[in-house]
Amino acid sequence: MELKRRGVRAAIRLVLVGTIAYYAVWAGEYSWFDLQELRTNLDAANADIAQLRVEADSLRTGVTALEEDPAVIERVARERYGMIRDGETLYRFVPARSAGRTGETLAQTP
Repeated sequence: MELKRRGVRAAIRLVLVGTIAYYAVWAGEYSWFDLQELRTNLDAANADIAQLRVEADSLRTGVTALEEDPAVIERVARERYGMIRDGETLYRFVPARSAGRTGETLAQTP
């Protein structure tokens, strides 16, 4: 009879441990699979943060250059706004219009 009780207790323990293991791996809000997904999301978020920090640093460097470096200020003024110094002549090259009809050449375009 004692042997039978030990067997029943061992079976109950085995079922209990099995249930806990099943719950830990497959079920619950923080199952093993959910934790793996959270780790993957965390790694992706950390990679995004690192990339954004590099981008922010680059932008910060550009802003500092625009605020303090006269050569950068002049380059931006010339490229974006077409500004020139006194005595300089500005030449703008306008791309030719594409031919409207088949066979029409650019030389024929008025």
